[in-house]
Amino acid sequence: MFESDSPPGIGQIVQVNKGRDTGVYAVVIHRLDEKFVLIADGENRKFDRPKKKNIHHLTSCDYVSPEVQNSISETGRVTNGKLRHAVTTFVSTLQD
Repeated sequence: MFESDSPPGIGQIVQVNKGRDTGVYAVVIHRLDEKFVLIADGENRKFDRPKKKNIHHLTSCDYVSPEVQNSISETGRVTNGKLRHAVTTFVSTLQD
């Protein structure tokens, strides 16, 4: 379920390990460089105000949302609804 060796890609679900949002799942919406990414969940952290996180403070999950990935690659944006859907879909698979 979790892989922390490779850096997270666009559309990948991550879990926050450090900071105020510890334990929260979010989606990577942009890679700034080798060390930092921008994450958003569409609810508390919207696409317009993403959180900059060090990748060492995140746990990468082996789920990539194709809707988020396609939307960002085509338009450079994604709706908060798609982000919420990606996170809830992933969390529901954990509970099964």
